[in-house]
Amino acid sequence: MTHDFESVTVDDIEAARDRLDDDSVVKHTPVERSTSLDELTGAEVFLKMEHLQWTGSFKTRGAYNKIAQFVADGESASGTGVETATETDTETKTKTKTDQVVAASAGNHAQGVALAATKLGVDSTIVMPRTAPQAKVDATRGYGATVELVGTDFQDAMAHARDLVDETDAEFVHAYDDPAIVAGQGTLGLEMYEDVPSVDTIVVPIGGGGLISGIATAFSELSPETRVVGVQATGAATVPDSLQKGAPIALESVDTIADGIATGGVSDLTLSLIEDHVDEVVTVTDGEIARAILLLLERAKQVVEGAGAAAVAAIISDELDVEGETVVALLGGGNLDMTMLQTVLVHALSDREQLLRLRVRIDDQSGKMEEISGLIADHNANIQTVRHDRSAPELDVGEAHLDFQVETSGAGQARAIIRSIRDHGYEVTHVNA
Repeated sequence: MTHDFESVTVDDIEAARDRLDDDSVVKHTPVERSTSLDELTGAEVFLKMEHLQWTGSFKTRGAYNKIAQFVADGESASGTGVETATETDTETKTKTKTDQVVAASAGNHAQGVALAATKLGVDSTIVMPRTAPQAKVDATRGYGATVELVGTDFQDAMAHARDLVDETDAEFVHAYDDPAIVAGQGTLGLEMYEDVPSVDTIVVPIGGGGLISGIATAFSELSPETRVVGVQATGAATVPDSLQKGAPIALESVDTIADGIATGGVSDLTLSLIEDHVDEVVTVTDGEIARAILLLLERAKQVVEGAGAAAVAAIISDELDVEGETVVALLGGGNLDMTMLQTVLVHALSDREQLLRLRVRIDDQSGKMEEISGLIADHNANIQTVRHDRSAPELDVGEAHLDFQVETSGAGQARAIIRSIRDHGYEVTHVNA
């Protein structure tokens, strides 16, 4: 396949790793075996814990590689750098400086650029959508960036960032459409191979495609027999259509809890590398992602965000068969907003029926709430809330609904509670579903 743009090679990735020689910027993150996922999948599952990286994600790798190159060269890729020299009696010292870098991000790339720029002595302005998690906004500012909140999604933030570059001649640091970014992310592929050289399948989340492009490029030379699988959230999936049509396809809007991979598009560069080096791309729903977040929290004792859990969501779904294989699933990010964690937990617990919502139709008489509460208590379940509703249009005069929210041990206990209430003559509706 012939391209009219610069691509990425394994040599570029090796050079990027040489630049990333400061453990305070990027560290070699651990890999751990998950026996719980082994049992669920029938595979040997290893988790690459990149969510434990500084900034909580892999993004610093690409950002530092990009910024370090034009700082070292004394000029930016667009020729905006400034070089000054000061002579002493014994030597000439050269100090290089770029005025500013600009980036657009939903959160993780923002933090990576902010940290990389600060470490390299460069000012940074990050444009983030107003819907970005507050924790990510605060963290980006904490790493030294100026943050501007614009629009409701990544595309709005990107457009404003481009305007800033046009107005100021700052250097733009793209989240994925840049060979230097892809090469920096590819250093993670070198680590994954070194961590588990016998790996049969690696599973990597996809947003704009920079991460999987770099990792897959590394594996194409180090271990070409390894299957490389990409994962997208259903509400932000662009790669399957793009691969089918042979050109990047963008979405007008995205809808997923996995904001870290909600770019809504890929680039010519990343799509070409995916075509060349990625074996399979699957999609997972937000419900599957929520289940994976809770599973990792309970079984692996790891807190990851939606994008970080996408790889695990894939291997426990029906979309991907890894039975009998050695698998490395990449946990790419751990910047989970606490409000989102609450939302995810409620959804996942409801899906498991550990959080049970029941609507019971009663004659509105004294003692009914006590009787039904007693039936629930007989099963050693805990009632969180109960509410009377006398206004529903389907109710007759003198009737009411009792809406219960109940903590249970799971689906078995939930079904037993419902059966018991019905056996006592009440109409009961399970409203989780």
